[in-house]
Amino acid sequence: MGLTTRRYQSGEVDYDGHTPRRGDRQVRGLLFEAATVILTRSSAESGLRTWGLKLRERVGFKRAAVAVARKLAVIMHAMLKTGTFFDRTVGAAT
Repeated sequence: MGLTTRRYQSGEVDYDGHTPRRGDRQVRGLLFEAATVILTRSSAESGLRTWGLKLRERVGFKRAAVAVARKLAVIMHAMLKTGTFFDRTVGAAT
């Protein structure tokens, strides 16, 4: 989907780079918009929202929204694969 950061490793240097923006642009935009709504307008508590809000304090809003969008894509893929429904009571270890 283009939401995974690039990793650079060389000797003692190890850091995550920018998001490469590969994949479908519209899907990426919709996932980012959904993540933004989860972080700002949603009043329902969930493990994903709690994790995203803690991350927002450390890395800033935009980077946290991209991380939540990626995690949301992973959750939705797992739901499609297994045929289960979203359970917002599950912790952020998803």
